[in-house]
This record gives sequence, structure tokens and C-alpha cells, in this order.
Amino acid sequence: MITLRRYLWREVASSTGFVLLALVALFAMFDLIKEFDDVGHGGYRTAYALAFVLLLTPSRTYELMPIAALIGTVYALSKLAANSEFTIMRVAGLSTRRLASAIVQIGIGFVVLTYVLGESLAPSAEDLARRLKLEATGASLAQEFRSGVWVRDVVADGGDGQPRLRFVNVNHVNTDTSVVRWRIYEFDRDMRLRTIATADSGSYVHGQGWNLQGVVETSLPPVVASDTSQTAEHTEVIREPQMLWRSGLTPEIFGAILVQPERMSALNLSRYIRHLDENHQVTNRFEIALWGKLFYPLTILVMMALALPFAYLHVRSGTMSFKVFSGIMIGVIFYAMNKLFSHLGLLATWPPIVVAALPGILVLAVALTALYWVERR
Repeated sequence: MITLRRYLWREVASSTGFVLLALVALFAMFDLIKEFDDVGHGGYRTAYALAFVLLLTPSRTYELMPIAALIGTVYALSKLAANSEFTIMRVAGLSTRRLASAIVQIGIGFVVLTYVLGESLAPSAEDLARRLKLEATGASLAQEFRSGVWVRDVVADGGDGQPRLRFVNVNHVNTDTSVVRWRIYEFDRDMRLRTIATADSGSYVHGQGWNLQGVVETSLPPVVASDTSQTAEHTEVIREPQMLWRSGLTPEIFGAILVQPERMSALNLSRYIRHLDENHQVTNRFEIALWGKLFYPLTILVMMALALPFAYLHVRSGTMSFKVFSGIMIGVIFYAMNKLFSHLGLLATWPPIVVAALPGILVLAVALTALYWVERR
């Protein structure tokens, strides 16, 4: 039985690896064709386009792993069935439970590899690719609005023992994580504007805050709308060539605003969700993305389970090409269903964990039903 398991592992792993390589190469070609449209802009040359596509490869591998596992497993099991090898295995004592156990064991290896890609290599490589392209074209990272990027920040102690609320506006974020043209509006707990600060640029000092250059800070006295009496307090303007501005905002938070949540690692997503929660902002979209990142590698096991019924279908029940085509279509439907549930869950405010887990649960139910049906035939 150990020999049969090893043989199954080798067949499934080699087929999945071949399919994954083919899919990644196909999508890399599409990416390269798309990048050729930008070649010639600024200093962006063909070599940069090739490097950009190469750095996107870990992300593409992460995205395509479940589909590759499905098609590769379907192909491997269908080939065994076509050559009557699977029949011999069943006669030798390979039960459905043992077959499923063997498939799950090889699937766990793919799951671990996908987690490593999704949490370490893919986000870092994609971020490097984005910065490489922006530097070559001479552009900044991005900006959400014409006025730049807006961030909400809460300060527990504004210097007078009272909490303060800040709204920070920056014009754009450079590829070296420096930020240009700051505007900082600070309010007290009664939502009265207390200070307005501007700065030409700022660079992050780890663990301390932002080193702002060319700072002009205007302090406003607290004004009560119902109080019309004269006051001795006045507006104060302070100009500083350099100032250390303490804040919980980090370059990663600015990056999280400019990057799609699905492209971030689970660790960065959890940090950004915590930041939004501390600032009493809506986190549904990012929570759905976080649970999706946690559940997505596990869909590999679901896809491989869905491939098990194909082992019980002989050639007379369908040709090899038809089975592979069926696997491709199932993968496409699953991908579309994931996207559909993400949007529906966001609109209907479903619990994020339900949105992320429901497609996989539905497909697993279909897989178990199909396996039960073909086994009872």
C-alpha cells in the first residue's frame, strides 16, 4: 500500500506541477503583452517589462494553485483510470477512503506551499515589481483622489491630556515610502478644529514617527459657539524647518490604502484592520479579504476532492480531453463564484468568515455527493 501511495503522489504531483507551469507561463505571456503597451514611457524598457512580469510570477502561482491542483489531479486520476491502473489498485485494496487520504496528504503539501507564497514571497515580489515600474516611468505610487490620499488618525493624548482626532492628507507617496505635501487637521473631542499643519515632505523614522520638512503649524484657540465675550487667546503660527511628528501611521498603512486588499498579506491586512477599528472605520471589505487569504489555500484540498470522482469514470464514460475540460470549467466557475460571493457579502454585510468559507463548503458538498454517486454505481 505504501508503494501505491507513493505512486499516486508522484503522478498527482508531476501532473499538477506541469499544469501549474503551463498556466503560469500562459498568464505571464498575457502580462508581458500588456506591459509592452507601457514600454517607452519614461525610462521603462523591455528589460524592465521582463523583470516586472518575472516578479509577478509568485502572485500568479498563488492565484493559480487551486485550479492547477484540480486539473492536475483530474488528469492524473483519469490517466490511471484509462490505463486500468486504478482498477488494479482497487483490486489490490485501495479503498475510496485510502484514495482520499492519499490525495489529502499530497494536497497538504500544496497548501503549505501556497501559504508560504501568499504570505511572504508574493506580496514582497509584487510590491517590488510595482516600485520598479513606477521608478522606471518616473511616477509616484498612486493617489486615491485629485487632492491625494486621506487618512484618519486618533491620538489618545493630544498634549493637554485629551484625545485628539486627525485627518491627514498627503499629495502622493513616493516609491521610497517618503510622502510629499502634508496637510494635517487636528480636532479635539468636541470636534473643534485646534491645529492646521502643512509640510513639504516627510520620511518615516521607525518607532518614532515622521520627520517632516518645511513645517508650518497654525494653532487655533478653542471657541465656544454660544460664547460671544472677548478672549485674550489668539491664533499662533509656528514655522519649523524640521519637526518629528509622532503618529501611529506608517508607510504600510499608506500602502494598504493604495493596494487592493486581495494583494496584501494576511499579516498586513490584520494590522490595517486594527488601525481602521481603532479609528472607528468600516472594515468589512478588509475582513472579507483577510478571511479569503486564510481560506484560499485550503480550497486546494476542496479542488482535489472534487477530482476524486473522475477516477471512477472509465474511458467509455468520457474521453480524457473531456475530463480535463470539465476540470477547467469547474475551476473557472469556482473562481467566478468566489468573486460573486465577495461582492454579495460586501453589499449584504454578511459575516466575513461566511463569505470566505461558503464557496468552498458548497464545492466540497458537491464533491462528496459526486463521489458517493460514482462509487455506488
